[in-house]
Amino acid sequence: MRVLRVVLLLVASFSVTVDAASDVKPALPDLYEASVTELQAALDAGHFTSVELVKAYFSRIDEVNLKGPELRAVLETNPSALSQAATLDKERKKSGKRSLLHGIPVLLKDNIATIATEGMNTTAGSFSLLGSVVPDDAGVVKRLRKAGAIILGKANLSEFAHFRGNLASGWSGRGGQCTNAYFPHADPCGSSSGSGVAASIGLAAVTLGSETDGSITCPSSNNNLVGIKPTVGLTSRAGVVPISNHQDTIGPMVRSVSDAAIVLSIIAGPDPNDNFTLAQPTPVPDFTRALTNPNALRGRRIGVPRRVFLNDGVTGNDPFVNVAFQEALETIKRLGATVVDPADLPSADEIVVSDNETFVLDVDFKIQLNAYYAALLKNPSGVRSLAQLIQFNDDNLALEEPPRFEDQSQLIESEATTGMNSTCFAALAFDKDLGATRGIDAALKAHQLDALVLPAQGFTTVPAAIAGYPIVTVPLGFYPSNVTIALAGPETVYPAPGVPFGLSFLGTAFSEMELISFAFAYEQKTQTRLKRRAFLEAIPKTQLIDVIGK
Repeated sequence: MRVLRVVLLLVASFSVTVDAASDVKPALPDLYEASVTELQAALDAGHFTSVELVKAYFSRIDEVNLKGPELRAVLETNPSALSQAATLDKERKKSGKRSLLHGIPVLLKDNIATIATEGMNTTAGSFSLLGSVVPDDAGVVKRLRKAGAIILGKANLSEFAHFRGNLASGWSGRGGQCTNAYFPHADPCGSSSGSGVAASIGLAAVTLGSETDGSITCPSSNNNLVGIKPTVGLTSRAGVVPISNHQDTIGPMVRSVSDAAIVLSIIAGPDPNDNFTLAQPTPVPDFTRALTNPNALRGRRIGVPRRVFLNDGVTGNDPFVNVAFQEALETIKRLGATVVDPADLPSADEIVVSDNETFVLDVDFKIQLNAYYAALLKNPSGVRSLAQLIQFNDDNLALEEPPRFEDQSQLIESEATTGMNSTCFAALAFDKDLGATRGIDAALKAHQLDALVLPAQGFTTVPAAIAGYPIVTVPLGFYPSNVTIALAGPETVYPAPGVPFGLSFLGTAFSEMELISFAFAYEQKTQTRLKRRAFLEAIPKTQLIDVIGK
């Protein structure tokens, strides 16, 4: 069980080993798997400093990002990270830590703004935003800084959060093609692809992603991670390069449910710069309270919306995913839950054929991206609107439209919209009806359910996306060695042997506490993440022992 494992690891972090010269040295956490609590305990004990932790992560990034397997998970590192770490080390000694994230490095998806004086860009992967100056830190970044976290750098992503055109997941003009660490050139999934790959092999202790529809859930699934897509309005989107304020949300992508709960507790909360957050329940929950009960599924009712979402002919999922999912249902039963199967969404068939979501996102994107560009204090490219972005891409083919990555049809489609009108408001209302009223909420109510559960792949994210509802994803399994390898993009494949896939718990608005508790119980029982590591060349070798005192 993970609870026992965490306890044992914490004990180990304070244990000692004796080398041949009889020097007493503390055991150090393996950065591939190290949790926030392990790192924090060792920092408190003085086994290493945050400066040394940052140095170790920088070295790990250097090993595999543009060298070796060339994973291209990280766009840039923070030139101020070491000075931030030194300041936080001094503060720890003088007055103690601010939070469980004090002195812990965090990697941000590169659509989450950081002030230019820190020395980093915020570009959404686009050269049109290189060197741009944002008016302020993103809301979630302010919360991270207040908690004492260190901003380690910016992660690669699908350009403009995969809202540019028919392009491969994980590709951006600035970053190139990010690839999965579990099989050479495998699809990392998008759009928070770099965040997913970086977290999967310990290039950072914590990463953040954003989701409009699938962009935390899918890369968490493909990279053997825990990801939380929060209810829209639980975390601030202020200062995040937008797609849609009706669907965008920011959440953690980490290696354990416990780390996810720690991070969400810090980044959640109201922000006057994002009016959606002002409607959330207060006070902000301490989501780590969801970690106290490994028997959280006992006596609960978990529904399986089988219609559409488990139909491989509709979802395109490999049949092996459903095999693993059936095993997961048996595990959930053994943990004491009643599994209601099927517990279908009344709107399931309509969700598959509806184009309302795309229409709403097209309208929102143009309005909100134009506002983002207009608010920049400086932008060397001269781009100040979506129309100018489209032209910039056409004028800079080598940077933004290299062979096989030319498409920007989504941008063009969005530019053709004419703003919010009665048709758009009606489409938005119908989305809520499909995803919430006759979707997730209808299934929960009809069967008296506490949550829904599905494989993370396929159409799983859609009803939650259009409803604005939360998803918590945990590792479920890995594709077998005989799976048929298929092309996912010009330079990527999916599925592929050993590539992970996840399990998603879904619920109604602001049900994160329960979903986290269910995911935690499942994680404790299965320990799926620990059953397989990345391919050898993709595993960084640098550990803390290599940088301490140097």
